[in-house]
Amino acid sequence: MSVAFVKEESAETAAETQLPERPISPHPNLVTEAGLKALEQQLQAAREAFEAANAIEDINERRRQTAGPARDLRYFSERLRTAQLVPPRDSNDTVGFGSTVTFNRDDGRVQTYRIVGEDEADPKAGTISYVSPVARLLMGKGVGDVVSVGGQELEIEKIV
Repeated sequence: MSVAFVKEESAETAAETQLPERPISPHPNLVTEAGLKALEQQLQAAREAFEAANAIEDINERRRQTAGPARDLRYFSERLRTAQLVPPRDSNDTVGFGSTVTFNRDDGRVQTYRIVGEDEADPKAGTISYVSPVARLLMGKGVGDVVSVGGQELEIEKIV
């Protein structure tokens, strides 16, 4: 619709209210229990932000302020709808979804990561997505196994 037919300040204002959708991964939406709760909290926060922005009287400002929360509402609603809760593993013999794995690198660094869903992955906080290259190489391996990634070898030291 042309902005000539809506009460807006300018075409620039209209463009500010049309944000691109957040990309949805093509991979299954596996989540841990904590990941599911985090998605629910993020959806609730998006709802609250949308409701607060919707209370703004100036229509142009309201459109600007609701664009982000509206996009987040659509994203988190879809992620919750497609979430597949993976129960905790019974065994720590091999690396799997939800495992916390410690490995040694060739350069002497020791790293520990928990393998989680895409939305809950945060490498700086010690979690990586199950579809990340390192996680995919580690899956199904046991203590003492060695995998090669980026020209380096990683030896699995511990699985929890």
